[in-house]
Amino acid sequence: MLEGLMQHDFPLTTQTVLRRMRTVGAAGRAVTLEGDGVSSASYAEVGSRIDRLCAALAGLGVGPGDRVATFSWNNQQHLELYLGVPCMGAVLHTLNIRLFPEQLTYVANHAEDKVVVVDGSLVPLIAKVAGSFETVEHWVVIGDADASALPGEVLRYEDLLAGAPAGFAYPDLDDRTAAGLCYTSGTTGNPKGVLYSHRSNVLHSLASCLADTLGIGADDRVLPVVPMFHANAWGLPYACGFTGASLVMPGRFLQGEPLAKLIESERVTVAAGVPTIWMDMLRYADEAKPDLSSLRVVICGGAAVPLSLMQAFEERHGVKIVQAWGMTEMSPLGSVAAPPADAEGEEHWDYRSRAGRLVPLVEARLVDDDGAEVAWDGESTGELQVRGPWVASSYYEDPSDADKFDSGWLRTGDIAAIDDRGFVRITDRAKDVIKSGGEWISSVDLENELMAHPDVVEAAVIAKPDERWTERPLACVVLREGCACSADDLCAHLRDRVAKWWVPDEYAFIDEVPKTSVGKFDKKVLRARLSDGDLGERVTVEVASAR
Repeated sequence: MLEGLMQHDFPLTTQTVLRRMRTVGAAGRAVTLEGDGVSSASYAEVGSRIDRLCAALAGLGVGPGDRVATFSWNNQQHLELYLGVPCMGAVLHTLNIRLFPEQLTYVANHAEDKVVVVDGSLVPLIAKVAGSFETVEHWVVIGDADASALPGEVLRYEDLLAGAPAGFAYPDLDDRTAAGLCYTSGTTGNPKGVLYSHRSNVLHSLASCLADTLGIGADDRVLPVVPMFHANAWGLPYACGFTGASLVMPGRFLQGEPLAKLIESERVTVAAGVPTIWMDMLRYADEAKPDLSSLRVVICGGAAVPLSLMQAFEERHGVKIVQAWGMTEMSPLGSVAAPPADAEGEEHWDYRSRAGRLVPLVEARLVDDDGAEVAWDGESTGELQVRGPWVASSYYEDPSDADKFDSGWLRTGDIAAIDDRGFVRITDRAKDVIKSGGEWISSVDLENELMAHPDVVEAAVIAKPDERWTERPLACVVLREGCACSADDLCAHLRDRVAKWWVPDEYAFIDEVPKTSVGKFDKKVLRARLSDGDLGERVTVEVASAR
């Protein structure tokens, strides 16, 4: 073998992100929305604070491989931890603030967290379970909130930094070393840990900067509404560190009005968040008409993005929403729905409504129920499986992962088709698909069409038992306040949009679709309510369910 004469031993670690951020990107800024305005610091200043943070953590006994947990909103201090903890050789464990108490206890003890850094506003929340964290030696609080409810000695974040030396000797790290730990949202069973490496974080961040993915550049001002405790905030903190793009962080203010005002005042160019965030933003924007003209793109993911939401933003506010797909196990980026240049009219919007084109270095296959691969013809479906340098190979310290990984491939649990251009169309989750009379009905497609109705705020479709057809779709719908929309109106709306036998023959009108800890529709809760007979007002209508 003739080897290339390249510096193959150059480590791809997050230290490269930090070095570039504090030099080439030194003028970039970390902006945080506070209760009475914004705080701001240059990346050069942030880099100096990271040095002090690492020295302070080392002084607390944090060493290679130790887990440092965060329980915080998106803010400058969280960004400092994002860079500092892995760069010093420790592992950043982002605790999801919306997990159930018993799940928080499980993940903190399973990860064996040594230090927990908690935002002052969240102290009352974590204090309820802090006594059950078995391995935590130090609690560090951001801000000056009362922390007396936390066990043991409480340290203050700013005091730690103020008392630490100005420099830090960063260790040499192998790029396969663990850098971050994020647990799945745990919709079934205990959450499962995904252990990211330095190499996976760096390659994922570089991919995020590609023009056909998220296209993050030095002149961007990026607003990650997606929480930093969820799947690396979709890699945006590291991508911004690499390019020098400024980060505009919303803190705890995640409603339509404060977000819109933040976009206006800080001239945000890129924003990212789950569909429920942008649904709320659309309602506010329609009423208040904020200036959103600085936005060149909004990245939306975490759940299927309604086509009606994308079209409404573009037509009424000139804001382009681009759908992306991925998973915690994928760091999370897998595909982005940037349509081909030659796609126009309905074809353009068809591409926009898909999960998107596979990102470079992510490979995929479709597998049917018999284990055979399915052709990429845009129509044939199978379970979507993926592999790549930022895709998990197993879960952290969890022997129950055998069903999730197949010969080097991650089983996503999504049912999908892929066309010859590499565009993925997800038709359903394997656990959510509805099989009626031997034929599949896509709950995702039904939800998108229901939410295209002007009186529908949210819609989730689940299977209900049916004596004749085995299963039929049940539409759980949240209506706009004050509207007079009926089940018959919704049936009429769907008749020209889906196959006639897809149209639900029963509707449940509910106050809100339950959400998971990361903002996805939680159909597990709806199925449990259906089983318990506690699904609110239900209306049955006559539809043509025959094939």
